[in-house]
Amino acid sequence: MQGENSRPVPEEVRASAVDKSAQERFESQEQALRDAGIKLARAVAALEPDERYHPTMPAVFAVGGFVRDMMIGIKPKDMDVEVYGVDPERLKELLASLFGRVDTVGEAFGILKVRIGDGLELDVSIPRRESKAGAGHRGFLVDSDPSLGVVEAGRRRDFTMNSMAYDLANGVSFDPFGGLEDLEKRELRVTDHERFEDDPLRVMRAAQFAARFGLVVESASFMLMKEMIERGDLAELPAERIFEEWRKLLLKSARPSIGIELLRALGATEKHFPELHALIDVEQEKEWHPEGDVWRHTMMVTDEAAKIIRREDFSSEEKEVVMFGALCHDVGKPAVTQEFGGRIRSHGHEEDGVEPTKVFLRRMRVSNVVEDGVLSCVRDHLKPELLHIELEKGRMDEVQYANAVRKLLKRIAPLSWKAFLAVCEADSRGRALPGVQTNPYFAGEKMAQVIARERLDAAPTQPIILGRDVLALVESRGQVRKPGQWVGEAIKRVEAMRDAGEIVTREQALEALSKLEL
Repeated sequence: MQGENSRPVPEEVRASAVDKSAQERFESQEQALRDAGIKLARAVAALEPDERYHPTMPAVFAVGGFVRDMMIGIKPKDMDVEVYGVDPERLKELLASLFGRVDTVGEAFGILKVRIGDGLELDVSIPRRESKAGAGHRGFLVDSDPSLGVVEAGRRRDFTMNSMAYDLANGVSFDPFGGLEDLEKRELRVTDHERFEDDPLRVMRAAQFAARFGLVVESASFMLMKEMIERGDLAELPAERIFEEWRKLLLKSARPSIGIELLRALGATEKHFPELHALIDVEQEKEWHPEGDVWRHTMMVTDEAAKIIRREDFSSEEKEVVMFGALCHDVGKPAVTQEFGGRIRSHGHEEDGVEPTKVFLRRMRVSNVVEDGVLSCVRDHLKPELLHIELEKGRMDEVQYANAVRKLLKRIAPLSWKAFLAVCEADSRGRALPGVQTNPYFAGEKMAQVIARERLDAAPTQPIILGRDVLALVESRGQVRKPGQWVGEAIKRVEAMRDAGEIVTREQALEALSKLEL
C-alpha cells in the first residue's frame, strides 16, 4: 500500500527505449563487476518462466546504492542486485554454477553474497516485503517474494535516490519515485512514509546520506523524521546499529557536520546525544575562537578531521579514533566554562571531557581499543600546542622538549602518534572564521620532527634502563638476589625521574640507579 505522502506512480513503470545516459554510466563502472552482473542477468533471462510468479518474468536488476552511486559518477566495489521471478533455491543453485562459492551470510533476509575478486562483490537478493510486527529491531517480518514487481520492491526502500533500478540484461533504467530528479535537486526524499516509519534507523541514515552527498531533506520528509524523534522511536534501536550509522557518517562524509547539524535540527542530539547537544551556545574566548560557540567549533573540527583521514594512510580503527576524537574533544567545556575578568576560560576541560565521552561511546558500545584512543585524544589534545609554546618561549630546551614528547607518547600508547596528532591538528584548524586560511600546524610539525630525530616512534614506552642493568648493579655490589618484582620497581623509580625531567640520558639513568637502595 502506498504511503499517504508518497509520490503516485503507475502500476508498471518501464522505459520505452534504452536509457543511453544510464547505459553510459553503467559502462564506466568496474569491468569485472559489470561482467558478473550481466553474466547473471543473461543466465536468469534464459530460464523458463515460473508459473507461480506470473506475470513477473525472470529478470535481474541492479538496485539501491549501486544505481544511486552509478548515476552520480561513483564507482562502488559492490553491486546490489535483485532477481525477479526465480525461486530462491533455484537462484542459489544458479549462482553456485556461475560463480562457485556463494556466501549465505545474509540468507535470513534473502541476501546471497558472491565474491568475484579484487574486493568486488555481488549482493544478490530476492525482492522482499518487510512489515513491522513488534517493537525493536527484531520486530520485523521479512518475506521474500519473487513475484513482486520492480515498483513495489522499490517502494520499501528508504529514500527515492535508493529506489532506482537498472535492468542489467536490457540496459533500461527504472525510476518510479523520481530519485534522479531529487538527486539533481540535491534533495533527500522519503520513498514511502508508512514503510519508512517501520525502521527508525532510517533517520540516522538520513543524516549519513545528507552529509555524504550534500543533500537537504525535503520538507515533508523532515517533518516525518522529526515526529519519529519526538516519539522516541530511536530508543528501540540496538547500540550497534546506531554506532554503525555514526561510523558511516563520520568516515564516509567529506563534511560530517552536514549530517550532525541535521540530527540537531531534528531534535536527535537533544534527545539521544546530550553530550553533544550541551555544546550549543557554550561561549568561547574570541581571541582563540573567532568562529563562535563550542558547537560551531566542533563542527569545524570534525570537518577538518575528515580532510585529514583522507590525506593520511590510517587503518580503519585509527580513522574511527580520529573522527570520534574530533567529535568529542571539547565535550568537557560545558561543565567548566566560566568568565574571569571579562575573559572566557574553560580550565580543565580536557580531563572533564573524559567521563561524558565514556558515556557517549559506551552508549553505542564502541570497542575498547577505539574508546581508549578517543579518551587519549580528549585528555591530551592541547598538549602538543602547550609543549610547543614552552619551547618557543625558552622555558624548555630541545632535550627537555624531546623528553616531554616521549612522555606524551608513552601516555597515549598504544594509540599511534600520527592519529593523535590528526585530532590535535583538526582542533587547531577548526578555529578560524569561514573562508579564512588557518596557519600550518607548527606544533604538530615540530613534534613529528623530534619523533623522527629521536626515533621515539620505535618504542615510546620502552624504559631507559632494563632488568639486566638492575641485576648487573646488584652483582657489582657483591649481592646475590633472584629476579623478581623488586627489579620492576627499580625500573619504575628511574622512569619516574625520567618523566619528571630529572634525567634524560641513559648514563644519567644508570647513575640514578646506582644511588637507589635495592
